[in-house]
Parts: sequence; C-alpha cells; structure tokens
Amino acid sequence: MDTQVPARRTNTFINPLNYSFASHRLRKTLRDSSKQPIVLVACGSFSPVTYLHLRMFEMAKDYVRQNTDFEIVGGYLSPVSDKYNKAGLLNAHHRVNMCALAAEQTSSWLMIDQWEAFQNYQRTAIVLDHFDYEINAVLGGVHTQDGQYRNVRVMLLAGSDLISTMSEPGVWSLDDLDHILGRYGTFIIERAGSSMDQATDSLARWRNNIYLVPQLIQNDVSSTKVRLFLRRGLSVRYLLPAAVVDYIEENNLYLDDGPGPEKEKGKDRDTGVGKREGDLGSGIKTPSPS
Repeated sequence: MDTQVPARRTNTFINPLNYSFASHRLRKTLRDSSKQPIVLVACGSFSPVTYLHLRMFEMAKDYVRQNTDFEIVGGYLSPVSDKYNKAGLLNAHHRVNMCALAAEQTSSWLMIDQWEAFQNYQRTAIVLDHFDYEINAVLGGVHTQDGQYRNVRVMLLAGSDLISTMSEPGVWSLDDLDHILGRYGTFIIERAGSSMDQATDSLARWRNNIYLVPQLIQNDVSSTKVRLFLRRGLSVRYLLPAAVVDYIEENNLYLDDGPGPEKEKGKDRDTGVGKREGDLGSGIKTPSPS
C-alpha cells in the first residue's frame, strides 16, 4: 500500500511550445511488487554534462538496490532555464542537446526532460511537482505484475554541496525545503570537500527522507573545470561522453565562457547537481544552480 504523502502544491503547469514529456524509458511495470517505485530527477546547469553527472545516477542506483525498499523505474536530467541569467550559462538549446546525447548514447534508462529548460525560471519544488504530475496524473503511474496501480515517488538527486546550502540560513525558503525534503525526499551523493553529516544536522526534521550515498571512487570532475580546459585549448575527452565532446567541437562551444562563476571564490557548484534557491518573490537570496 502506498504511503500517504502531502498533495502537490502545483497542479496547473504551462508547457513550452511543442513540449512532450519523455517516457520512452520509464518502466511501467514493477519487477518486485513489494518495492516502492521511484524516479530520480537531477536539476542543474549541465554546462556541459559530464560523466560525473551520469555516474551519480549509477551510484544512487547501487545504493537503492542494496539499502532500500525502493525500485527505480526511471531517471531524468532537467537542465535549468536560460531565464536564470547565470553568467556564462550556455543557452538551453545546446545544453539540452548535449544531455540528450549523453543520456541516449551512454545509458539504457536515463532521459532528458525539456520542461524546465525552455521557459521562465522554475524553482526546484515546482519542477518536482511537474514530474509528479506528468508521471502519476497524466501517465497513471506504474503497475505491479498483477496489474495493481502504484504511485511513483519522485526524488531529487544531488551532490553533497547542495545539501550544505540547504542548511545555510536564508538561502532556501523553508516552504520549499519542506516540500522538497518532506514530500519528495532526496539522494545526496558525497562530494570531496563537503561534509554530509554536518550539513544534515540542521535538516534533522527531514532526516528520514535524506539518503546519503558515499562516493566509493572519488571523482572531482566538474563542468567548471571542463569549461576552463576548453578555453585553454586542452582536451576534455574521457571526461565527457564522446558524443558530447564531438558536439562541443562541432559547434565551437565554450571558447569564451565569459565571467562565469568559476571566477568567484567558492562558487564551483557544477558537480553538485541541483539548485540552491529561495522564493524569488520573498527577498531570500537565490544563488546560481549547478
């Protein structure tokens, strides 16, 4: 029986022109009817998408299989909108194309959702509501082997630097934190230099919905470092999927990244997939997405 969860805060969504929700790799039937079906959603800049972004899904998949009663039925990359106005942010057209190449050519279960990318900036809480609506209200969730309906739980996938920002006063709105961590939950992938235990101490009320995933083989590749390599004319092969490298070279991308956040002390957030944010209308600080 599904666990009762609070209702979505948003049930009406404006879709970009010609938008359709990708579900071609969403598994519609549970392999184990005793498991709770979940979908992983990673929000971020993906400028460009790296192997670490993709690797995070696989680390979470291993953790889920070995430590939980969940069953993953799908995974999504959700690039942030151009309207975020982050310095050095490559336009959504290219970022979506690179994510699509990475997902389709390196994975059998990951997908790209364009809803967030091609419209006004949307907070993470609203993005997760969108996924919940599309998967459960529109598609009808998933089914067990004997045909019983199951609601899919949407969960945020992010790096440990993101969870650190969630514990910083004034960075995220409390309502959004409660919606993201209380209603949905998150898998946090360890990142070198970020203390997960210390960060989660101030988020104790949602502890049962925060799953900390250790990175057994350390990988500190970031989009920021990749962009720096490209501006210096250095090779980035084997840091990114080959199709993404080819796309960057064919389109002459990142030759001049502009005054991006890598030039600001302490702002390298690209491997921590996810966004730090508050309510745009509340006066709460709203930092750059990863």
